[in-house]
Amino acid sequence: MTQRTSIKITSEILSLQDCTNFVEDDSCGGIVTFVGTVRDSTKNKTVTLLDFSGYEPMALKEMQKIANIILEKFPIHKIAIHHAVGELKIGAIPVIIAVSSAHRKAAFEACELAIDTLKDTVPIWKKEHFEDGEVWVNSHP
Repeated sequence: MTQRTSIKITSEILSLQDCTNFVEDDSCGGIVTFVGTVRDSTKNKTVTLLDFSGYEPMALKEMQKIANIILEKFPIHKIAIHHAVGELKIGAIPVIIAVSSAHRKAAFEACELAIDTLKDTVPIWKKEHFEDGEVWVNSHP
C-alpha cells in the first residue's frame, strides 16, 4: 500500500505544491488545504516576526497521531501535515495541511479537525515579536 501521510517539521520554506502533489490522486474529487501565514498585527500591536520552536520527536509523533485519527474518522485518501520552525517573517508560512478525498465534505471536515487538533496538542510553541518586545502566545517551551 502507498504511504497515506506526509508529516514534516523543518526550518526550510514550506511548499504548498509539495503538499498538494503528495495528496492528489485520480480517485479524489477534492483537495482541501489550510495554509497558515504570519500576519502583521495582533491585539492592536504590530508583529515583526514569529519564532516557532518545539520538541521535534514528540511533535512528529503527535502530528502522525492526528493524521492517523483523520484517516480512521474520515473517508480520505491522503493527508499532509507540514510545520515550519525558526524565525518567520510577515507573509511566511508556518503550517500547511492538505487532505484529499473522493468528496469535498470529508476533506473540509478532516482539514479543519487536523489544524484544530494540531494547535491544541502538538508541542510547537510560538513567540510573537513586536517593535517593543516579545511574548509567548501559547505554553512556554
